[in-house]
Amino acid sequence: MTALGAGGPLAAPAFGAPLVASGSGRRVAVLGGGMAGLTVAHELAERGFQVTVYERKSLGGKARSIPVAGTGSGGRRDLPGEHGFRFFPGFYLNVPDTMRRIPFPGNPNGVHDNLVDAPEAIFAQAGRPDNKLILPDGGIDSITPEALRAALKTMANVAGQVPWWEIAFWAEKMLVFFTSGELRRRHQWEYMPYSEYLQMDKMSEAYRNILVRSFTSTLVAAKETVASTRTITMMVEIFLWTMLGRGNEGAPDRVLNGPTNEAWIDPWHTLLTSLGVEFRVGWTVTGLDYSGGRITGARMTDPSGNAATIDADHYVLAVPVERAVPLMSPALVAADPALGRLRRLQTDWMNGLMLYLKRKTPITHGHLAFMDSPWAVTGLTQGQFWRNDFAATYGDGSVQDCLSLDLSDWDAPGIVYGRSARQCTPRQIVDEVLAQLRANLDNGAAIVPDSLIHSWFLDPGITGSGTPSVANDEPLLVNTIGSWDDRPEATTRIPNLFLAGDYVRVSINLATMEGANEAGRKAANGVLAAAGSSAPRVTIHEMYQEPALAGFCRADDLRYRLGLPNAFDVLKPYWP
Repeated sequence: MTALGAGGPLAAPAFGAPLVASGSGRRVAVLGGGMAGLTVAHELAERGFQVTVYERKSLGGKARSIPVAGTGSGGRRDLPGEHGFRFFPGFYLNVPDTMRRIPFPGNPNGVHDNLVDAPEAIFAQAGRPDNKLILPDGGIDSITPEALRAALKTMANVAGQVPWWEIAFWAEKMLVFFTSGELRRRHQWEYMPYSEYLQMDKMSEAYRNILVRSFTSTLVAAKETVASTRTITMMVEIFLWTMLGRGNEGAPDRVLNGPTNEAWIDPWHTLLTSLGVEFRVGWTVTGLDYSGGRITGARMTDPSGNAATIDADHYVLAVPVERAVPLMSPALVAADPALGRLRRLQTDWMNGLMLYLKRKTPITHGHLAFMDSPWAVTGLTQGQFWRNDFAATYGDGSVQDCLSLDLSDWDAPGIVYGRSARQCTPRQIVDEVLAQLRANLDNGAAIVPDSLIHSWFLDPGITGSGTPSVANDEPLLVNTIGSWDDRPEATTRIPNLFLAGDYVRVSINLATMEGANEAGRKAANGVLAAAGSSAPRVTIHEMYQEPALAGFCRADDLRYRLGLPNAFDVLKPYWP
């Protein structure tokens, strides 16, 4: 944030100054400086393109740090805030590749060496002992349906709460998906709600909380009744492969060793600047001019609110979907109908709350999931992972740690005020979250007492809390049933317009940093092709697919064509 101040390296130029460097066919305007936009800029700058990034708020998008202004003293930095805690599962492949190419002092592998393992997780439930999971960091020699079924049952049998017949049903349905061919995944599971696939309404509360909601609202801010089976079960599948050491880039769970800007975004900005990328922070895209089958300009407002139209050879729209939709004029939709379908995509809220603590509180060496929290709260105590001493580096010297929390359900009533998070004031949100933590966590009142709390910080993307005008400036795309049909490719039918964002069709099929990075790579390849560039194309790392199951998946494609259920779908089979 300091770098964005007046006169800093990201300060906007004087109004009227050239906005994009001159050149023939190689001038690229990247509209949006989040994960996708920075990825596009990185890949194209390395290949000799003249790139300018326009960003309305701050570089890094939802992944950025949000320092709490005015909280630092005595030469310390402001307390670190964020949109939500960072999480780098081992199945991420594109993001780690980018990180390795960003220099960082003292790190042989650049920013990538700022990732540290988080080998533990606690799944806390009200009235039950905390279930502590040690994430495996090994592999398995062979994959068979029988071995998978056994592994799935072991995963599901959390503290013996879920009845064995429900575990057997869940394990079978997971195995059914893992052995489903692409035809069934795309044309059957894409259109079935996750809750229906797992027969949620017919099962126990333990089954619903542990085996269903743990992979929807807790992890991806999705609602199991509207999320597609294809999207959510793909996440179960890839998490399993990662824990079995199959196709993963690193440990199952990793975090950064410092605030995101310090550990990643700022070094990235430094690298891109050295490659010639120009940044215009505080610039907002308001429209795209279209004529003669091409984008002829992008209408913007500068930090002072002045209007301008920028000119480039290629335009990459890298803003979130809710900001892309208003830009889709009738002329653009007529040129590419897929752009009109963007309005069907849905978003939901998943935002962060930071509790700053007066002493170090390493509840567990990894993530926390509060399974009976109506607001689907998850968290992480960050100080234990950071290379800098917290109290000596941030705040007024009395803050020793930060409990960073994500709230994924803003519609369910809480346990203190009986209101949803949308209806609560910021102070009430804090009270509710603390009550939910204490109710779920063993000895929670003693672990997180009121006396431990120094201060708190709610994601500033939430405005008007506790009023009818409450709003979220940075919601999250959610994968509803059949939403793949409405998601566009990175390359549009307009030859100099490209899309980069977590809503673009990518192999991870989920709104994540990895999905945004992959979309940025696809957009960069689109620009390279449109420009007739001879530069090497950007490598796209797709989600891991287990070779040992390839034969089962091919056989299932045939069964799907014949109108038959999957071969392993025995308990209440689902027919095409």
